[in-house]
Amino acid sequence: MNKLFFIGVALFFLISCKKQQENGIAEITMENYPCVDGSTSTFPLNYIIAGKLLKIKYEWLDSPGFGYEVRFKNWEELPYIFTSKFRCSQTHGAITNLIDYFELIDYQENTPELIIVARKMSADEKEYAQEKGVFLIETPIALDALDFIVNSQNTVNSLTVKQIQDIYLGKITNWKEVGGADEAIIPFIRNANSGSQEMMNEFVMNNAGMPDWEVSYTDEVTFYDMMGVYAELSQNPNAICFTPHYYKEYMIRRAADYFIKTLAINNIMADKNSIRQKTYPFVAPVYVSIRSDLDKNSMAYKLYQWLQTSSGKIVIQESGYVAN
Repeated sequence: MNKLFFIGVALFFLISCKKQQENGIAEITMENYPCVDGSTSTFPLNYIIAGKLLKIKYEWLDSPGFGYEVRFKNWEELPYIFTSKFRCSQTHGAITNLIDYFELIDYQENTPELIIVARKMSADEKEYAQEKGVFLIETPIALDALDFIVNSQNTVNSLTVKQIQDIYLGKITNWKEVGGADEAIIPFIRNANSGSQEMMNEFVMNNAGMPDWEVSYTDEVTFYDMMGVYAELSQNPNAICFTPHYYKEYMIRRAADYFIKTLAINNIMADKNSIRQKTYPFVAPVYVSIRSDLDKNSMAYKLYQWLQTSSGKIVIQESGYVAN
């Protein structure tokens, strides 16, 4: 009887907490919406979350090159106090902006209180946070994957995990070794601390490192720089690189239709089903991160909580991500 009582109390407490998280977000408005920063690949999710919460219609629009981006339909009519709160500093920039919050807030118009990023902090970012005396709470809210892509002319369709690792360790150097043409393999990597490069290090290479392959493109300047890898692959039938699955499927999907081929890994293609069931080998969490000293009464904290509720998960699913 006592056990049943305590179980009942615990369930009541959990349900009450969930309701508080759901109800707290009802107070959100364009004026008090928190500044949100994040990765290039999570930028559409930031808009979709706000659109759903505030009942603002949004749409996927063409962007330069082969890309798509999410924008609110009546953007020009929305107040600047709201539209200026959406930032895309890429993964490393978003993380360091959050760490540097109190240093930036005095001279920066909008400083992120919450970030949605493609990975956890890297080792040097953790060291930087420790030097500043800052602790970030990193909570997984969605699942993404790391896809490996090649030029559409490449005859290879699938590689094993071991083959991918050996290619990036320099042990496999010719496509004929994996069933392709007698051509040298040209592996591309990302710049250090980019979201996809750190995903590659952690989920593919098990943090064992790899040689200094050519960096095919960077994301240090503009939102569109990440598309550079697709341009590189379109010109080089012997190259290989990696990309977040969501970015490829939703933000650059026309490129895949024209000149990019996605490789199966262990004969499994990354899709919503294989990501959800984690049968695809390189599944990676997407994180919402806040500072540990964030005011628990702030709208940023309420949004952080709401993203973990059933309502938050529905919106994450609607964005195209797999909810965690």
